[in-house]
Amino acid sequence: MTPSKNTAPCEALMPFTIRPHRRFPVQFPVTYHAGLDKGQGVVWNLSLNGCRLSGNLPLRVGQSFPMTVTLPTKENLFVAGAIVRWRHGLDYGVETLVMEKQTQSRLAQYVKRLVQMETHAETLRQMFLTV
Repeated sequence: MTPSKNTAPCEALMPFTIRPHRRFPVQFPVTYHAGLDKGQGVVWNLSLNGCRLSGNLPLRVGQSFPMTVTLPTKENLFVAGAIVRWRHGLDYGVETLVMEKQTQSRLAQYVKRLVQMETHAETLRQMFLTV
């Protein structure tokens, strides 16, 4: 895929693929590094293999970088390697490439809780709709 003439090369999209995992809306602090510089931002949605984040340090499509996401439980999830799949301004679609198995397990447990909370909320919503 070649960038259009209206899109800066750094904002060109990576080849399109279907996401293998569902993303959940969240709002978690994130820190990340690009070279020697440190950026801070917010993760806006999360899945088992990626997220959407916005931050104060510019990244390029195709750029790999490490990041640390802080969950509401104050647990830190360190991602040793992530790659920018798309960019719009300072918003980024990020795929997780390298994460320790223990960290991946903690992320899977957290996502499982998100699914359970969503299922519970939907059950309650259905109950109130039938009343």
